[in-house]
Amino acid sequence: MDYGKVATEVIQAVGKDNLVAAAHCATRLRLVLKDDTKIDQAALDNNADVKGTFKTNGQYQVIIGPGDVNFVYAEIIKQTGLSEVSTEDLKKIADQDKKFNPLMDLIKLLSDIFVPIIPALVAGGLLMALRNFLTSPDLFGPQSLEQQFPAIKGLSEMIQLMSAAPFMFLPVLVGISAAKRFGANQFLGAAIGMIMTTPDLGGADKFWNIFGYHVAQTNYAYQVIPVLVAVYLLANLEKFFHKKLPSAVDFTFTPLLSVMITGFLTFAVIGPVMLVVSEALTNGIFWLYNTTGALGMAIFGGTYSLIVMTGLHQSFPAIETQLLAALQKGQGYGDFIFVVASMANVAQGAATLAIWFLTKNSKTKGLSASAAVSAFLGITEPALFGVNLKYRFPFFCALVGSAVAAAIAGLTHVVAASLGAAGFIGFLSIQAKSIPWYLVSEIVAFAIA
Repeated sequence: MDYGKVATEVIQAVGKDNLVAAAHCATRLRLVLKDDTKIDQAALDNNADVKGTFKTNGQYQVIIGPGDVNFVYAEIIKQTGLSEVSTEDLKKIADQDKKFNPLMDLIKLLSDIFVPIIPALVAGGLLMALRNFLTSPDLFGPQSLEQQFPAIKGLSEMIQLMSAAPFMFLPVLVGISAAKRFGANQFLGAAIGMIMTTPDLGGADKFWNIFGYHVAQTNYAYQVIPVLVAVYLLANLEKFFHKKLPSAVDFTFTPLLSVMITGFLTFAVIGPVMLVVSEALTNGIFWLYNTTGALGMAIFGGTYSLIVMTGLHQSFPAIETQLLAALQKGQGYGDFIFVVASMANVAQGAATLAIWFLTKNSKTKGLSASAAVSAFLGITEPALFGVNLKYRFPFFCALVGSAVAAAIAGLTHVVAASLGAAGFIGFLSIQAKSIPWYLVSEIVAFAIA
């Protein structure tokens, strides 16, 4: 790919004077434009190096592909003289012209907090899946691998410890990420998470007697919502004290007062209330899953790609972490959202692969091949926006395939034990006993789409 040439063609298509700001993510150029009507869409559609375009959240996004997008972006900055900005800065620029939308703002907030910690959860989850392979009977014979080969028992136990840690100390990870999002000191956010998960906590049945008021010594390991609210309070306290305290004492007393007040209110009020909210949310999700069963999974599978188009799926990691944390504590079934996402991704990839077989257009054939592979590995934007939505019918075929496959997964109670790549290799994240039905469901999604 000639990066300079591609950058020039993209600039010409959107208009150099029409560009306000530009950033990039793993696969896409993200552009904020003055006037979307000035885009030469035909030029981009006919560009062999552009794998698709779409607009979302005030940004015009041009799909270039992993690796290549970095160099094309660098050329755009060089040719336009724009300043380099991060995706977060670009969101702020795009938001300036947007109307207030509480739902989308909440989704954006959750996405900003949870997306950065997903790698840690994926690592812990896949280690958990590996532990399941080692300890599950009837997978490689009547006995588990650990029973068949006692020499690996120590390694298996070490893997169990490593897999549990990211979920047990999830409040620390959330505290760091939430503090950054809310504008607080990240290390103070981590400190709040540590305070809420310290091993010295005696449990909900033990109390501190503070001036006659009994405060429960609850350990908030595995929890998400309590620490989110606690760090939000921390951020506001920190900002307040930075403004009110003289500079001579600000450095010392702002962290002290912020952490002490937040810690007390967390154990006394925030924690108990948000724990009830958190458990109610988790139980509500379990109830919905149990009540709707295969039908609910079919509806979810049939609409998942539509949800991806709106960006609402960015809020799902906040729910999935709750499901996985409950599974770790032996209180839940696992992550069914991951299973639905896998079926939807495989179905979109299969529909794109069908276009590869059918089309005579060389650009569409090349784009379809790469987009299909990407979708099978869990990234569907090139398939969705570059191919299937363009031709419409393949998109709806994929929705049908996803719905049927998700229904089968729901009927056979297939759930994930971890986050991972939601596609063909997603079996690594599935509970060991459910892997055969997971693979059957994926084949169904592929075949129908």
